[in-house]
Amino acid sequence: MAGHSQFKNIMHRKGRQDAQKSKLFSKLAREITVAAKLGTPDPAMNARLRSAIIAARQENMPKDNIERAIKKAIGSDGENYDEIRYEGYGPGGVAVIVEALTDNRNRAASDIRSYFTKSGGNLGETGSVAFMFDRTGIIEFDAKVASADDMLDAAIEAGADDVLSSDSGHEVYASQDSFREVAKALEQKFGEARKAALTWKPQNTVPVDDETGEKLLKLIDLLQEHDDVQNVYANFEVSDALMAKMGG
Repeated sequence: MAGHSQFKNIMHRKGRQDAQKSKLFSKLAREITVAAKLGTPDPAMNARLRSAIIAARQENMPKDNIERAIKKAIGSDGENYDEIRYEGYGPGGVAVIVEALTDNRNRAASDIRSYFTKSGGNLGETGSVAFMFDRTGIIEFDAKVASADDMLDAAIEAGADDVLSSDSGHEVYASQDSFREVAKALEQKFGEARKAALTWKPQNTVPVDDETGEKLLKLIDLLQEHDDVQNVYANFEVSDALMAKMGG
């Protein structure tokens, strides 16, 4: 499981670094709009919308921006976005999943395919790497809200599958079906989570050398910079030295 924690740090490295707040807010707003359009505009009744709003708050997105994104879903003049999942192999044969919301499927597919090709990887068919990941819910809390034992007890009682606690916080995992109920139970006990969302969790992680790791991190950065890309997941581990070099 330690490998997964490092994997998570890699995945969030860009979010911490990203100085382009406008681009980040645009992606967050897009997810809020799509979530509100697919369900109800009430976050209490729409788990995906609630997750999107929590993510926006974590990035200090202004309340006005959040409300505007929800109103956009209610209006008839908002853009229509397609949800697409791309799967492929990066340098070193590492499995990569890319989630996108796009208003132009051809552009998104062309750009993402070129990123994989230029990095020495290749884009595959849907389902080509997803079997190496579990689709699962993750609920995160700051470390200060509870001790590791208290969080574990509460998570078990709520019906969670797994808990990882460290100095950086608590990660509670729950099945896709039970995720919303587990999140509700834990939030009633510990307050609002800092994250509550469905994720692709690698079943195993693959250690890679620094040369390959650098290529992979550059590919992930490139993907995350794309306007249509919402999330990127991969199943590799890199050395602490490389993470430090790349600013992780």
